[in-house]
Amino acid sequence: MELHLKDKVAVVTGASKGIGLAVVDRLAREGVKVVAGSRTASPELETLAAEHDVTIVAVDLSTAEGAETLVQQAVERHRRLDILVNNVGAAEPRESFLKVSDADWQRIFELTFFSAVRASRAALPHLVAADGASIVNISSINARLPFPMVVDYSAAKAALTNLNKSLSEEFAPQGVRVNAIAPGPVRTPFWTAPGGFADATAAAAGTTAQEALDRVVPQSMGISSGRITEPQEIADLVLFLASPLAANITGTETVIDGGQIKTL
Repeated sequence: MELHLKDKVAVVTGASKGIGLAVVDRLAREGVKVVAGSRTASPELETLAAEHDVTIVAVDLSTAEGAETLVQQAVERHRRLDILVNNVGAAEPRESFLKVSDADWQRIFELTFFSAVRASRAALPHLVAADGASIVNISSINARLPFPMVVDYSAAKAALTNLNKSLSEEFAPQGVRVNAIAPGPVRTPFWTAPGGFADATAAAAGTTAQEALDRVVPQSMGISSGRITEPQEIADLVLFLASPLAANITGTETVIDGGQIKTL
C-alpha cells in the first residue's frame, strides 16, 4: 500500500530501541527523512543511519533543552518538519505506591510526559507551516487501566492521553492532526531488559522471563490473541496515522493490546 510519505521529514523520540527503533526503521524504508533522538545510539540505530536518510541526535529528552535541540536540528538539516512521534518514556517496577519518592515521580514524568510537551511545543510552529502534518503520541493502555506496579508511569501516560486530545482540538483547524496509540505489553526492552517486567513476572510465577512473555503475561492479563504485541505492529500503525491515508483522523486513541481491554 502506498502511504505517500516519501521525502517527508520526521522526528522520533526514544529512537534507539524498542518501539522507537521500529518506527525509525519503518519510516526510513518508506523514504522518510528521519531525525532520531536518543540519549545514546544503539548499534541497530547506527546501522539504519548508515543505510537510510536517518540522522541521530544525542539528546537528553528528560531536560527542557533536549526536545528543543532535537527539533531545531531537524529543521536546520531539512528546512521543514512533517511528522513528530513522541515515543520516549520510562517505567520501573514498583513494590508499592508508598515506596515511590518525589524524585521517582519527577523522573518518570519528565521523560514520559514533559518530553512530549516540550517536543510538541518546539515542533508545532513548523508542523503548522507544513502541508498535512501529524503528531503521533505513544501512550499506553495503562493510561486507562492503571497498574500499581507502574503507578507513576500510568499517571504520566494518562496525562499524555489528555494532552493528545487537547492538542488535536487546538491544531486540527491549522492542519495538524494529533493521534495517540495505546499499546498493551510489547516485546521491547521495557519488558525484556535484565531486571525489567519480564523478570519480575517470571520471579512471581516461578518461571523464566521468556516463558513469562510467551505464556504467563498473555494468560494472566487476559490477552485474547494469546500473545503480546511486536514493536513492528506499533510502527505500522504509526505510519498509517502519520500518512495522508488517515487525513481526517485526529484526536483518536487507538488501542493495540490483543484484546486485553474488554470494555468499550
